[in-house]
Amino acid sequence: MAESDKPLLIKRYASRRLYNTETSDYVTLEDIAGFIRDGREVKIIDLKSGDDLTRQYLLQIVAENESKGQSVLPISVLTDLVRSYTTHATSAVPQFLAASFEMFRDSQSKWLENVNTMNPMAKSLEAMQAQQEAFMKAMSGAAADAEGKAPASQGKEDLESIKRQLTELQSKLSKLDK
Repeated sequence: MAESDKPLLIKRYASRRLYNTETSDYVTLEDIAGFIRDGREVKIIDLKSGDDLTRQYLLQIVAENESKGQSVLPISVLTDLVRSYTTHATSAVPQFLAASFEMFRDSQSKWLENVNTMNPMAKSLEAMQAQQEAFMKAMSGAAADAEGKAPASQGKEDLESIKRQLTELQSKLSKLDK
């Protein structure tokens, strides 16, 4: 298993300070939240007793974010969670929440994949739009040429070509009359 696949081990000392065993330095709850946001699993243990304190600290991170106004959990969800501790539904709630978040993560990753596959399509659309603009400019140039707004040298060449064609037509017509 790769190092980043293992849970990051955080030890809590008797002084309640949290120690990152990978970097050998102290960390804060905000640091731990950052590790989790970056996709890292975290395990927090009490150094003296060996108890797993992960759940307690994760709940504390959620509570601090909620109290700062970064509300993710609606009151109704929090109320239902409190109720679930006093009802027979307690055994079903963890599985339901885990399945719901798993579905959410899957949907989110599929959405990101779709956005990434649409990016080349967007580039293709931009290329098509550029081609259309070039076509429209070329057509506008042709229309301007037809109105006599062409450059002088090009106009002279066109005039000479038209004169030749007219002369050829007159010669064919005169042969038909005879």
